[in-house]
Amino acid sequence: MVTLTYLLLQMVRILSLETSTTVCSVALHEDGKLITIAEVHLGYSHGSKLATLIDQVMKAGDTELKDLHAVAVSSGPGSYTGLRIGTSTAKGLCYALSIPLIAIGSLELLAEQVNKSNVTKAWLCPMIDARRMEVYCLVMDGEGNIIQPVDARIIEERSFEDHLVKTPIIFFGDGAEKCRSVVNHKNALFISGISPSAAQLGNMAFEKYQRKDLEDVGHFEPFYLKEFRIKRPGNLFEVVPNKIA
Repeated sequence: MVTLTYLLLQMVRILSLETSTTVCSVALHEDGKLITIAEVHLGYSHGSKLATLIDQVMKAGDTELKDLHAVAVSSGPGSYTGLRIGTSTAKGLCYALSIPLIAIGSLELLAEQVNKSNVTKAWLCPMIDARRMEVYCLVMDGEGNIIQPVDARIIEERSFEDHLVKTPIIFFGDGAEKCRSVVNHKNALFISGISPSAAQLGNMAFEKYQRKDLEDVGHFEPFYLKEFRIKRPGNLFEVVPNKIA
C-alpha cells in the first residue's frame, strides 16, 4: 500500500528539447504543466548553447537529472544539424538515466501552438524554411485532422490554391515569411513570429507518456525528409540519403 500511494503521488517530470529551427529551446514540465523554459534566438547556436540551457532549466526547476521520467525531442523535419544535435543529446540522456524518449513532429508542434487560439477553426499550414523558395509543411483542419501530410514543397503563386478556394488557411512558421508575397489569396492568412517551442513540446510529450507512446532509443532517428548534400571541390556533390539540404 505504501508503494501504491507513492506511485499515485509521483509527479512526472519531462525535459523537452526543441532544436529543429534557428531557435534553441529547452523546457521542464511536471505532469504537462510548464515549470521553466529557456530559449536562445541566435541562429544555429544549438551546439554551443543546448547543454547550457539544459543546466539553466534544471537549476531553475530545482530538479536533478535523476528526477526526470522522460526526455522529449522535436523529431523534424527541420535543420539537419539542429535535429542531429537535439536527438543525440536526448538519446544520451535517456541512455544515461535509463528513461524513455518521446518524439514530437516539428510541424505538428507548430500547429498545436497556433491551434490553441484558433477560435474560428481555420485550417492550419505550419511551415519550416527549407532554403530558397522551398518549405517543409503540412495542412490540417481546425480539429487537428491531417489534410495534407508532411512534404517539401516549392512555393509558387498557385500553391495551396485547391485548399484556399474552400476555406481560410493560416500560414505560420519561419517558412511562411517568404511565402507571404507569393501566395496572394483572400483566404491566405499569415501570422509572424511563431517558432517551435519546448513549452508546448512538453505538453504534447506528457500526453504521449501517458499513452506509453515511446520511442526505441537505440533505433530512433529524426525525420530529415530530404537528402543532405555536402559540397565538394569542383562543384561536385556527395549525396547522403535521408538527410535534408
